[in-house]
Amino acid sequence: MDNGKIGELIHRLRRERGLTQLQLAERLGVSDKAVSKWERGVSLR
Repeated sequence: MDNGKIGELIHRLRRERGLTQLQLAERLGVSDKAVSKWERGVSLR
């Protein structure tokens, strides 16, 4: 999978569960900025 497809998957699953980027970030112990980057395929770290 490429970064773009992984980002689309993260976005779709997050929305299906009714979570905001901030809520997902808090559950994972990362920043909401990191989740945003993941969803845009900018970074997966």
